[in-house]
Amino acid sequence: MAVQNQTMNIAVGGLKCASCVKTVEGALENSPGIQAASLNLVSGVARIEYLPEIVDFEFVQEILESNGYKASKSEGATESVLQNQASEQQSEYSALMRKFWFAAAVSIPVMIFSYPDFIPVLRDWMPMGSMNRRIVWGILGLLTLPVLLWAGSQFYTGTWSALKHRTANMHTLIAAGITAAFVYSAIAVMFPQWFPNQALAEAFWDVSTVVVALVVLGMALEVKAKGKTSEAIEKLVGMQPRTARVVREGKGVDLPVEEVIAGDIVIVRPGEKIPVDGVVIKGSSSVDESMITGESIPVEKLEDDELIGATLNKTGSFTLRATKIGKDSVLSNIIRMVQDAQGSKAPIQRVVDQVAAYFVPAVIILGLLAFIAWYNIGPEPRIVYATIVLVTTLIIACPCALGLATPTSLTVGIGKGAEHGVLIRSGDALQTAKQLTAIVLDKTGTVTKGEPELTDIVPAGTFTEVELLRLAASLEKGSEHPLGEAIVSGAASRGLALEEAAHFNAIPGHGVSGEVDGRTVLLGNKKLLEDWSIDSSGLDDKWAELASQGKTPMYVSVDDRLAGIISVADTIKEDSTTSIRELQDMGLVVIMLTGDNQRTAAAIASQVGINRVLSEVLPQEKAHEVRKLQLEGHVVAMVGDGINDAPALAQADVGLAIGTGTDVAIEASDITLISGSLAGVVTAMKVSRATMRNVHQNLFGAFIYNTLGVPVAMGFLYPFFGILLSPLIAAAAMAFSSVTVVTNANRLRYFKLAGVER
Repeated sequence: MAVQNQTMNIAVGGLKCASCVKTVEGALENSPGIQAASLNLVSGVARIEYLPEIVDFEFVQEILESNGYKASKSEGATESVLQNQASEQQSEYSALMRKFWFAAAVSIPVMIFSYPDFIPVLRDWMPMGSMNRRIVWGILGLLTLPVLLWAGSQFYTGTWSALKHRTANMHTLIAAGITAAFVYSAIAVMFPQWFPNQALAEAFWDVSTVVVALVVLGMALEVKAKGKTSEAIEKLVGMQPRTARVVREGKGVDLPVEEVIAGDIVIVRPGEKIPVDGVVIKGSSSVDESMITGESIPVEKLEDDELIGATLNKTGSFTLRATKIGKDSVLSNIIRMVQDAQGSKAPIQRVVDQVAAYFVPAVIILGLLAFIAWYNIGPEPRIVYATIVLVTTLIIACPCALGLATPTSLTVGIGKGAEHGVLIRSGDALQTAKQLTAIVLDKTGTVTKGEPELTDIVPAGTFTEVELLRLAASLEKGSEHPLGEAIVSGAASRGLALEEAAHFNAIPGHGVSGEVDGRTVLLGNKKLLEDWSIDSSGLDDKWAELASQGKTPMYVSVDDRLAGIISVADTIKEDSTTSIRELQDMGLVVIMLTGDNQRTAAAIASQVGINRVLSEVLPQEKAHEVRKLQLEGHVVAMVGDGINDAPALAQADVGLAIGTGTDVAIEASDITLISGSLAGVVTAMKVSRATMRNVHQNLFGAFIYNTLGVPVAMGFLYPFFGILLSPLIAAAAMAFSSVTVVTNANRLRYFKLAGVER
């Protein structure tokens, strides 16, 4: 028997830029027993699919460390773990800022004394070729050295690590650039006689110090901005209550929520968070589930109703029996799903990673070619111009912006969806959702509530509505049929006292009969009345009218006389009509899929504004219908909630499961809508479109930056306009390109769901 693949998440340390992603993934995927590896640059977590008989954590750790990266087990998102991560981020930020301030402080005198010819006093005191100038520049070189070795130490350690494994990264470019500037300056100061004239013996200490300062500042700001992308996870974790009032030995005892076990009886008072998942066993209340579902209206909870941990009890007191705790709770599962999704990649990111892997070596080659070209055919002083071009090209070409463009947006966008009760499983699903052209809605439980309700009471003759309903409900009191339960619930909601029915008899395909208060009562279809020779013609038109509305009308007779009609229907969810309209406004073709007959299906569809209906579809045919739509050229989403929807959800390009549905449907889906509302579908579409728009903005900016920046740095504009980019400007542009990408991604945190997003 083949051993099933397993997955593990590994926190990877020592990542420098996008080129590191390809290095790590390649090292892992080329190792025996590892089937696939995906590394997220933002979170630093690698998701590895492996064969357990060959691979374990120690095996993966050895691979990563041999390639110059640290490895540790990625723990789930708990409050302590997040606090540690926040502390580490703050420490990294503080360390980088100390380096920045030191480099900036040194850069000020270095820049002043590097250009004495622009300051009359200094020009007279340290003229070109003088010993004073050489001495001052020598001192500047000594000041520059600690900037390179301390403030810029990460560039050299990163370069060395990459070189040991025959790769190159962002740090390679920076280290080569600042070192080239430093070495040229040192030679110019110590050996000016090597140069044909004094004008060539220029020092570029300021290039080294200012570049280090700007790049380190950019790294610090990037660390700060990347920390904000995990805000959604932090919010979810922060929802978890810390204590629970548990009944132990007949008394309520406050315990840490971690000590609650399944089966414990927990007391919840007004205004408290519900500590664990459970079922109401006594009392009632209204519960605010907005932090989980995104729905702002409190939900009434009665005995036997299910409760979600971390939601807020509003009014009443009740006791619950704990059912799911710890990692099995709804909130823990949500957190885990969001983490996994944030660590996934969209298809577009895989292309970007491939490009980034070859980007750094290509830039080094271009920089050397530019140096050679300027040294051979450039204007005098050629060596100076050639050096400036080399340094500028190496510094400006940072692949970080390219590597961060997609994962930062995905992280924030998926987190934003979770805040509104939409759990997106992967970057694939998010990207595909943006491309949808058609959306198929299962009727029962999706468009409708999936629970029949009493809708119409039509008495005949001398019968009243109350009498008719009381007799029918009393007859159905002992029935387990969903239609009968709907009639009984309708009578109960009106406060009617029901009687026990005698001689109850269920007649398959016809209805039920029995005696209530000594009177013979029939409830069923026209065939049932015909069998009892009861004339129904007086209400046949009304029956047909109700049936045309998608309802299930049933005749009632009492003592062989037509007493009226009682109608039951699977009613439409409150927000189905508005949600469907919004989806259509987005340009999506909305299709309803149902096993109901054509007349009932058409009636429901017309009420919610759906023009295309697939009716009388057997459960096993649903996936086939989705496939037919795909063959028509549609990119199809399927929305469903039942076991029989699972094949169709899996067949669709994107499967969306109603969270109130079955676990099977949820497992087969790409997106889970916790609220059970079609409004969640609208939210998913809007989040997808907003996120992918943000991704495209980031990628456009990153590609434009590198496409324009590298040629300008190489001096392509100099022959036409006399423009040659300064290494200092290159450093500033490089540093802030990454910050711009991350900042743009963080704009999604303020994304509003009002209106239609295109």
